[in-house]
Amino acid sequence: MQERIISKRLKDKQEDDHEKKMKAARKAERLDEENKIVITILSDIRNPSEETITYNYSQDISMTGTRIQGNVLLPVDTLLQIDLTLKNLKQTITARGKVKWSKPVSEGKYFESGVEFVDTPEESIKILGDYIASINQYKNLNPMGMPYWIFQKFNKPKV
Repeated sequence: MQERIISKRLKDKQEDDHEKKMKAARKAERLDEENKIVITILSDIRNPSEETITYNYSQDISMTGTRIQGNVLLPVDTLLQIDLTLKNLKQTITARGKVKWSKPVSEGKYFESGVEFVDTPEESIKILGDYIASINQYKNLNPMGMPYWIFQKFNKPKV
């Protein structure tokens, strides 16, 4: 029993160290928000296919990538097309991404993958960057919790 507790503590510490390294390596401002996504596998290391998978959602999104969760383990270096529906914009953008890491979560019931955006249209990256900046500004300036659509109406970015 004592060995299990020690093993679990070591595993938790290793996961914490991994998270710290990942945060330090990040290049762009992040937004911790769940967004619905649908992915299409464009290439798989083992077997090229054109398979569509509905993933549950993306989290921790930036202009350079996102973390996704779903019920399929994606191999590292798999090329994906991601249709990402931005929650507060009610707009879908399409991006291409490459799986950088994957891991099982919750005893293998679902999986998380880190995806780096590659060959994504500039327009999609700009929409995503503006959205992230807008939501982060909203969170910083809105301690009272005003609905986002009201906040956005009166706080449009100056061009």
